[in-house]
Amino acid sequence: MRQIEKQVSKDKESATYQRLTWDALKKSINGLVNKVSSLNIVNIIPELFQENIVRGKGLLCQSLMKSQRSSPNFSNVYCALIAVVNTKIPEIGELICTRLIAQWKKAYLRNQKTLLITTTTFIAHMINQLVCDEMVALRILALLLEKPTDDSVEVAVNFVKEAGVSLQKLAPKPFSGVFTVFRAILHEGKIDKRVQYLIEDLFLIRQKRFEDFPAVIEELDLVEEEDQITHDSISLDDEFGDEELQTSLNLFHVDPDYTQHEEDYDSIRKEILGDSDSSSGSSDDSSDSSDSSDSDDEGQAPTSGGTMKIEDATDMDVTHFKRTIYLTIMSSLDFEECAHKLLKSGVSDEMQPELVKMIIECCAQERSYRRFYGLLGQRFAMLKPTYRDLFAHLAFPEQYESCHLYETNKLRNVATFFAHLLHTDAIPWTVFQYLRLNERDTNSSKRIFIKILFTDIAEYLGIEKLKARLEDEDMSIYFQYLFPRSNPKDTRFSINYFTSIQLIHAKNRDSGNTELVYLLGTKSIRL
Repeated sequence: MRQIEKQVSKDKESATYQRLTWDALKKSINGLVNKVSSLNIVNIIPELFQENIVRGKGLLCQSLMKSQRSSPNFSNVYCALIAVVNTKIPEIGELICTRLIAQWKKAYLRNQKTLLITTTTFIAHMINQLVCDEMVALRILALLLEKPTDDSVEVAVNFVKEAGVSLQKLAPKPFSGVFTVFRAILHEGKIDKRVQYLIEDLFLIRQKRFEDFPAVIEELDLVEEEDQITHDSISLDDEFGDEELQTSLNLFHVDPDYTQHEEDYDSIRKEILGDSDSSSGSSDDSSDSSDSSDSDDEGQAPTSGGTMKIEDATDMDVTHFKRTIYLTIMSSLDFEECAHKLLKSGVSDEMQPELVKMIIECCAQERSYRRFYGLLGQRFAMLKPTYRDLFAHLAFPEQYESCHLYETNKLRNVATFFAHLLHTDAIPWTVFQYLRLNERDTNSSKRIFIKILFTDIAEYLGIEKLKARLEDEDMSIYFQYLFPRSNPKDTRFSINYFTSIQLIHAKNRDSGNTELVYLLGTKSIRL
């Protein structure tokens, strides 16, 4: 097989070679899009630019739209990624705006409510990032409220919540007109009571200046205002055919000028990332000593023997290290033997995060949870503070934010693993600061993760000990997002959630006031 690949790689203009590189590009783009989150987006962006996204712009747009449909809560993350790419390659931003508007029109005409809501949310965040023009938003609202129905008004309310801050700033007068229409719909009373409550709630949100719905959160504010490029030439009234949507870019085609186009993108990549970040691995020859010293700083300086030191940019050492870890774990009889072998192998400081991730990955792959992995993680976390911090502040938030990518079995294994580390105090309970229990910041996968985490900890410690731990005044700041008290809506959501997983109970049911008491909370809440 390797000989065949070597033969194919010699002729870069051949269809077989181009097909191989196309498949690799598609796999890489899908992997990066699935992996991106608000915690790692700064690291994902350079990796994305390493790929030829000019050749794969159709694949990138397709992958982003598909991922957003399955995970609407990550819409702001995907739009932040698009905003950065748009500043360097505006054609990609224009293409995804065109495809989004075409998808919205199709969903609207076919009355596909779920697709309409997700696409509307995506467009709202594109407007927040100033990639899409605000006139598109006003046109969408005009269509939705022209002949109001329960579904169209609900979609419009959600849209205004997501894009309200931006529209209030960019188009204040038309935006006020939208609320005039909402008020008229409310007074007519022809729509369902549930939708009327949604409109009333929207007016309260506007009164609070959309403080719970910021346009762009700090972690995703990555583009300077002067660098932003807004595509104002795209309208909702445009007709979109295959030519405008460039659907052919999603499919493989043989490129007769493949080598030239690859060289062109190499120059674009170098301009964006700089020579030191490019994947070519080559360095320019220097004629004087100052240039030599600069290349030495980049790890590419000539050695005393006149030879060039070459850095491996293929991450083969990481792959080999992961393979070694996997084989060691699978060949060990118990966790003590495994920990001894891994420590004896000499794990460098650079590879410690990979070791932590590999332990969790192996645990996730099991058919059912094995206590072996919990004990192994506990041993490393208690052995060195570095491992404890990696489990707590690197692995835990990463696994929680990406848990929607896991199957239920993998999700259960990972949650049970962290429950073990928490009830044994292998990692600090400050990690609960990463869990935000409200309707906006959670999805079904995150709620399952939290449920398994708490039920397992309660099973190990018992309700009374767990309650005592969570009532610690010094730690209350880390539980404020799990048991929110500042927002009544979030408080109600948290109460309902813990009631559903049987970690909350009610007292004084016969009296006028019902006192809902968190078994895991700090104080009673009277409603």
